[in-house]
Amino acid sequence: MTAETPKAAQTANTAAGTSGQLPGYVWSAVHEAPTRELFPGIRLRPLWRGESGAAAQVLEMDPHTCWEGIDVHEPGPEEVFVVSGVFNDGQRDYPAGSFIHAPAGSSHIPQTTTGCTLFVFYPEG
Repeated sequence: MTAETPKAAQTANTAAGTSGQLPGYVWSAVHEAPTRELFPGIRLRPLWRGESGAAAQVLEMDPHTCWEGIDVHEPGPEEVFVVSGVFNDGQRDYPAGSFIHAPAGSSHIPQTTTGCTLFVFYPEG
């Protein structure tokens, strides 16, 4: 990755014939992603879905919310980065900046007392 200014990067891309879009790149903005309420106070914002079922999303949890039931990671693993707040998996707290890899077949009960925003990635769908 290079440290180009946005204008320099745009000029380089246009010169390469990509009109500001790099081949294969897909992008989305969280504030433009559709919001779906999964449970009261817990919202999902899908960002990307790959051909093989892989997916990236943002999960927003209001203070004092809890997932209804058990979240089971199938068919593949779940990877979580805590963007803000404090996330609890039913066993322990994970403050902002924490990364969690939950292997396929594992489970937890997502919850928070402070509220949190999570980046969630499913590499295998």
